[in-house]
Amino acid sequence: MTYCLRIADMPETERPRERLMAHGPKVLATAELIAILLGTGQGPGKLSAVGLGQYILSELSKHQRDPLAVLREVTPAELMQIPGIGPAKATTILAAIELGKRAFQSRPDGTPIDSPLAAAAALSQNLMWQTQEHFGVLLLDVKNRLLGTQVITIGTATETLASPREIFREVIRQGATRAIVAHNHPSGNLEPSEEDIELTRQLLAGGQLLGLPLLDHLILGNGNHQSLREITTLWNEYPQGD
Repeated sequence: MTYCLRIADMPETERPRERLMAHGPKVLATAELIAILLGTGQGPGKLSAVGLGQYILSELSKHQRDPLAVLREVTPAELMQIPGIGPAKATTILAAIELGKRAFQSRPDGTPIDSPLAAAAALSQNLMWQTQEHFGVLLLDVKNRLLGTQVITIGTATETLASPREIFREVIRQGATRAIVAHNHPSGNLEPSEEDIELTRQLLAGGQLLGLPLLDHLILGNGNHQSLREITTLWNEYPQGD
């Protein structure tokens, strides 16, 4: 659907800004969120702001199937190649994207990590949006409070390697008493591979031996996360005493 109608001509209950105020941002389509940032429309066929938002997404989807994946890494020059997008609109979109990343990534040190979501947020800055696979660890104290994060290895676009020796050496070196490990899948597919399962099994066995509980292994990508503790029985096979 293409929106050529001006937003001002829409019923108030259909306007993106008014809908956001009444129901919250989650009810809005991506094009409508972009429209709020743009403020005004134009571009091909004198589109409305919503129509221009849709047009931006369609142009970005030419690069790959998920336009949001492109939008996360897009440059001002690339945005300004889209008809109807000048410096003001491009910088507004990029500022909103960066603010969203920072808000998602922000978590003060010393805060208890009490869920996979909290762990994913703490690791997001180093792992979530990378185009290469990164393997990292959350370092926790006995009360699951965050002591720090550390990237252990960086791999390619499809794989990374990390050994239990490197991981536990970092945990011990920084004085942590328990840990959560994670790696990202740049593709956004959060299904664990056989190698992910086998590494988790080795780490759980090592955690038992060293008395350093491994609380979870997360897979991150495209703003989402998957907890291996929630979807496997490995923690029943290797109790961690946590």
